[in-house]
Amino acid sequence: MEIINTINDWLWTYLMIGVLLGAALFFTIYTRGVQFRMIPHMIKLLLESNKGGSKVESKDKNKTISSFQAFTVSLASRVGTGNIAGVAIAIAMGGPGAVFWMWVVALIGAANGFIESTLAQVFKVRDKDSFRGGPAYYIMKGLHKKWWAFTFAILITLTFGLANNTVQVNTIAVAMHDAFGFEPLWTGIFTTALVLVVIWGGIHRISTVSEVIVPIMAVCYILLSIYIIIVNISQFPAVMKLIVENAFGWGPAMGGGMGMAVVLGVKRGLFSNEAGEGSTPNAAATANVSHPVKQGLIQTLGVYTDTLLVCTATAFIILCSGVFTSGLTGVELTQYALKTQVGEFATWFLGIAVYLFAFTSIIANYYYSETNLKFIKDNRRLLLAFRVTLGALLIVGSLSALEVVWAITDIAMGLMTLCNICAILVLGKYAMRCLKDYVSQIKRGKDPSFSWRTLPELKDEIQDSWPELDSDGITKE
Repeated sequence: MEIINTINDWLWTYLMIGVLLGAALFFTIYTRGVQFRMIPHMIKLLLESNKGGSKVESKDKNKTISSFQAFTVSLASRVGTGNIAGVAIAIAMGGPGAVFWMWVVALIGAANGFIESTLAQVFKVRDKDSFRGGPAYYIMKGLHKKWWAFTFAILITLTFGLANNTVQVNTIAVAMHDAFGFEPLWTGIFTTALVLVVIWGGIHRISTVSEVIVPIMAVCYILLSIYIIIVNISQFPAVMKLIVENAFGWGPAMGGGMGMAVVLGVKRGLFSNEAGEGSTPNAAATANVSHPVKQGLIQTLGVYTDTLLVCTATAFIILCSGVFTSGLTGVELTQYALKTQVGEFATWFLGIAVYLFAFTSIIANYYYSETNLKFIKDNRRLLLAFRVTLGALLIVGSLSALEVVWAITDIAMGLMTLCNICAILVLGKYAMRCLKDYVSQIKRGKDPSFSWRTLPELKDEIQDSWPELDSDGITKE
């Protein structure tokens, strides 16, 4: 544990914060703040996403993944234990100021999310009835660096398929034990069985489950937090002041001071919203859209949904209740905070919420691993072996120590993020050209469409997924 913590501290304190926020600031300037100036358009696209789709694939839309389904799969991965347990850990260890730095990571880091998701769409490949893609694909096709692409594919498989899912099931086990007294082993076995049933249906079953569960639970959780804020409205200004003061070390010492607030805020913020990490592009690539920027913008909205809504909901629940100095951490702190506000019902509600949030994260994380395993070697036996390994690790994860699984996940996530950030810094020019093309078409009153001719130098890499269209937007024979 000492070795793991030493590596973790060096990686995040001296390297990750600078790289992550540096890239985010660069892309914010490069795109002229696309994550801010196009928010109304993002919302419009999301509301219309079930109607759209690429005209190339319009012959059989039932077999493709809609833009909204891709959004909910990525949101399923984002909205999980990071929103409930991760936020609580950040506040308990770093103080209320960690919340402020989570907000910063979301607002600035959303630019990273836009670039990586747009690139995932540009370089996606056909996969039977749908598409697949992600950093491994745009590194291979855009940079032609096989070793780099394979390194990322291995890292994300280890990070999300194994380490991250261990965190998710660990939090499930703790929450279900505290709420209902269920033994962690039986919780792990039941969850494993349920996960295997869903993932055996592939991306179509995963997206169908996600688009039903995620929006309902997110709305219920946010409404509960709003109720708690209203009940404690007189304390709200003091809570906001506490967050800002602690973020810059101005107020009374909380947690580990300003330094710890920054580190934990960035770390837990990244774990939750995943902007720039290289995970959500794997979901973004599956969407059936007429222009890559459409999905890039929708995925950007997902960063805000995760951090500014769901993570903030958890933070206000804990801070308004005044129990953040109780000595508890993780999901137990969030449960205790809710219990002080709405009684025993809160323990049961949060137990169910954690289960559903974490469960959908597990199946989305699995898909990220699957699409990268197919990149490494599209082999049915390899995929079967991975599913069996995942099932075994889910059971082990339900019995593991919280500190160990979080620390290992942080290291794996950091290495994966470095790999992806370096790639999008080089390839971001293509996403920017797509954005200019998209805005230009909107100004001309068109529903933007895309073909390889927008990026002619990439014809050989992208023409199969983005063929040339005629004047009516129909694929040329």
